[in-house]
Amino acid sequence: MRKKTYVQCVASTVFLLFATHASAYSIFVSNEKDNTISIIDGETLEVAETVTVGERPRGIVLSHDNAVLYMCTSDDDHVEVLDVKTLKVTHTLPSGPDPELMQLNPEGTKLYIANEDDNLVTVVNVDDRTKEVEIPVGIEPEGIGVSPDGKWLVNTSETTNMAHFINTDTLKIEANVLVDTRPRVAQFTGDGSEVWVSSEIGGTVSIIDTESKEIKHKLSFEVRGLAPEAIQPVGVKLSTDGSNRAYIALGPAARVAVVNMQTYEIEKYLLVGQRVWNLEFSPDQDRLFTTNGVSGDVSVIDLKKLRVIKSIKVGRFPWGLAVSPDKRG
Repeated sequence: MRKKTYVQCVASTVFLLFATHASAYSIFVSNEKDNTISIIDGETLEVAETVTVGERPRGIVLSHDNAVLYMCTSDDDHVEVLDVKTLKVTHTLPSGPDPELMQLNPEGTKLYIANEDDNLVTVVNVDDRTKEVEIPVGIEPEGIGVSPDGKWLVNTSETTNMAHFINTDTLKIEANVLVDTRPRVAQFTGDGSEVWVSSEIGGTVSIIDTESKEIKHKLSFEVRGLAPEAIQPVGVKLSTDGSNRAYIALGPAARVAVVNMQTYEIEKYLLVGQRVWNLEFSPDQDRLFTTNGVSGDVSVIDLKKLRVIKSIKVGRFPWGLAVSPDKRG
């Protein structure tokens, strides 16, 4: 056998160290029916720990320093705060009834929380642990998107079928954009120029120009062998790594659509678990994780090869996802 040169040995060592570092992260999954958080090791892709939390955890967000996990415990009508190191709930934050999704501002000091049952978006100061203001929006608010510069907050209202553009300085709605039936998720592009809004029952994704507040394009989906009503867009993730790809979870269709963000062409459909709901990238955006509610698992997608490489069993009805670049333990 040919001996490795010194340079080859060093290169191999560097590669192994990089590979280990790149996969040394943690994936947090909220299990809506079990009242738990599953923590998946990014290296082994196995569930490392399971933590019991409040009633019906759905939307989850990590603090910017990855020290705490904020959790919408919807049936408890508040947000619980989990210390990531100790895995203990340290305190709660106020919200309106039935909080569902939330986002932090760029400074990491405020949470914007959509409260499904009272038609309000609640702004909470995470340091003071106080409710600063409640913003009236449409009926059944759900999605929350924050622009990269922090100037705009977009909330979707499921029954009103609107995306509400809220000025974060004045905390007033400046525009209401009518989208298709039952809008779910709102996400800004990395440069903040567009907002992508999924409409679950309408079966579309509206791409809204941030400056004009007008729809510039609308995506629709077609999967061979599936009825149109089975294709229900929900989760949206937009790449920021230069690949110019968007990923759309299609609910009961058990597919993730891969979309070219420049041409808006659908490149591929990836088969995942049943009732795929939310999506999250690995820190290097080489992988995409999906929560599949009905099948009770998380699909792992290799984004270089555009194929599913693993299914990880978690709790009942996995819902929210958050990924920390830090590995627990």
